[in-house]
Amino acid sequence: MEYHFVTKLSESQIEQLEKMFQVEWWTKGREFGDIKMMIENSDTIIGCCDPSNNELIGFTRVLTDYVYKAFIFDVIVKEPYRGKNLGRVLIDFVLETPSLQKVKHFELYCLPEMVSFYKKWDFSEELGELTFMRKVRK
Repeated sequence: MEYHFVTKLSESQIEQLEKMFQVEWWTKGREFGDIKMMIENSDTIIGCCDPSNNELIGFTRVLTDYVYKAFIFDVIVKEPYRGKNLGRVLIDFVLETPSLQKVKHFELYCLPEMVSFYKKWDFSEELGELTFMRKVRK
């Protein structure tokens, strides 16, 4: 299957992304206005579309300083398109993006069952004594 990539989403595609987000545990409850702001403030966004109708079928985004760190977020593939290597295509696209070629460390976090998927690109769990921390605003 061929895909069409976009680095800007139309209003319609943002609505499609909102629907995709509602079925995932980590993005459920995200609202259109906040998603739009998230997209506007991400350094790189990649939408993967069905070329026949421009429907958004995959998405990821990157926050980066373009030199030392790039953090990959929200790798998501629409349910009917899973198992067709689209996640692989999205990660490859990120790693091949010209503006990210000088980045030394690409980072992400994932569920334990996804570790083997990301290891295909040499992502490692071995980060020394780092601890993942979070502060939640009420």
